[in-house]
Amino acid sequence: MNGENHTLLSGFILLGFSDTPELQTTIFITFLFLYVLVVLGNLMMILVINADPQLHTPMYFFLTHLSLMDFCLSTTIIPKALEMTFLGRSHISFLGCFVQMYFFLALLICECFLLGVMAYDRYVAVRKPLLYTTTMSQTRCYGLMILVYTISFLTSLVHTVLEGRLSFCKTRSINHFFCDPPTLLQLSCSDTRVNEVLHVSNAWLNSMGSVLVILVSYTYILLTILQMPLAKSRLKAFSTCTSHLVAITIFYVPGMFAYVQPRKACSWDQVKLVSACYTLLTPTLNPLIYSLRNKEVKRALRRLWVQKLMPYISRLSKGICSQ
Repeated sequence: MNGENHTLLSGFILLGFSDTPELQTTIFITFLFLYVLVVLGNLMMILVINADPQLHTPMYFFLTHLSLMDFCLSTTIIPKALEMTFLGRSHISFLGCFVQMYFFLALLICECFLLGVMAYDRYVAVRKPLLYTTTMSQTRCYGLMILVYTISFLTSLVHTVLEGRLSFCKTRSINHFFCDPPTLLQLSCSDTRVNEVLHVSNAWLNSMGSVLVILVSYTYILLTILQMPLAKSRLKAFSTCTSHLVAITIFYVPGMFAYVQPRKACSWDQVKLVSACYTLLTPTLNPLIYSLRNKEVKRALRRLWVQKLMPYISRLSKGICSQ
């Protein structure tokens, strides 16, 4: 970076929702409530899936990683946003800003690819049920996840390094509630054309690659379901995919709106609202979608409650009473 760049020492100022000071309390309460749901919901899914042997299947293996990504994505952004909204501490260091940006991008790309992998898993389960266990072996599942994490974190590293080499000698105020990469680019006094092209092309390549896998997988799934002779069999096969389809919808709709269209096409309020959707609302809804619509998860929750939590609570209450 140039000698002119004093941002390394001073960091940045996150403006957040400072243009609506009358709504600060409402925004804080909403963010806090949803973040608590994110933490409880996603950690519950991870606990239930790992604690119940009947859920040790490829589909739930990938769902565990989806919950982990959702939890980490929200935790990367929301605690600082809560601190900024409630305490007014809007300053973020240069290093802190780029660490936040790195993990945000990496986890967002991870989730994008994982949804494509989960679509392939559903394709194998519906299209080739007799070969499902063999095709989606433990080795292949781990291999797919290693590939997802490796590509995502390396891609994010490229973005972060290139953006970190820019000079930020103008205003230090980021008109967002976190270090959003496209928003940060607007503060630079360097030539950012390479970064902008990389952001747009990477957003299209990642999303379109995953979407292509999803479309192809569900085309074959739909054809297979339509060929089933019994309506009950068709309904059962389709029900195994509905939660994933809802998860895809709530992830891609706000994400595509925020990162594919030009920033000039929407106001800053819209950008922040959309960002809140995929950093907070989507991670909140995913556990609900997979738990409320999934009979196996509901049964696993009941087993966990009856077999482990109830005995523990009983022993704890007896110990308190004996004292």
